[in-house]
Amino acid sequence: MSSETPASGTATEVRLSADEALRSRRSVRAFLPRPVERTAVEELLALASRSPSGSNIQPWKVHVFSGALRRRITSTILEALDRGPREQYRREWNYYPVNWREPYIGRRRKIGWDLYGLLGIAKGDFERTEQQRRQNYEFFGAPVGMIFTLDEDLEIGSWLDLGIFIGSLTIAARGRGLDTCAQAAFADFHTLIRPLLGIPDNQIIICGMALGYADPDALVNRLATERAPVAQFANFDGFEG
Repeated sequence: MSSETPASGTATEVRLSADEALRSRRSVRAFLPRPVERTAVEELLALASRSPSGSNIQPWKVHVFSGALRRRITSTILEALDRGPREQYRREWNYYPVNWREPYIGRRRKIGWDLYGLLGIAKGDFERTEQQRRQNYEFFGAPVGMIFTLDEDLEIGSWLDLGIFIGSLTIAARGRGLDTCAQAAFADFHTLIRPLLGIPDNQIIICGMALGYADPDALVNRLATERAPVAQFANFDGFEG
């Protein structure tokens, strides 16, 4: 049983089944200015906290903000980009492989072509490409932003735990009629974000997230990503029939 997001009211009025939430989850890149109540965000984080973690250490830390602070984070990053080249800002870890190969590079190129093609941004149009990239740092208009961190002395298992937690959060949000976009792009600007959120140096900024209500009329939200069939990534043995 499910219902559409109401024109008014809170996210808690919407309930999607787990299957519906998973199938309808997407990375939204245009949000309505409609606010999200703090209590709704706290409920989502409590649901996501049921995610599994090694020995139940629950290593994730989440910095949640809205209003003037969200706008300040946006303006600080955009002003920095206006002052100098993007290349001077680097994250503390590698997200993507150093040496790209198939099938990963093909999938990455396709999502880029699909996104920019949908928006009518031609190959080589660096000005419009940069304009679209800058939307990341405005949280695509979402009223709520998040930054996820881990203690720097934790190992790769805790990174896996955080990934499961973030995935659970996106599904919990979808189940309440909200949408999200996880954004590793914020990790590039960790030196700017730390003082604004009071994040100590012994925490690694992993990524950000936009949270809010998707703009149903935004062209960019019509992007439909493909998924590989199960047969391409799973092996089955020992089943009868």
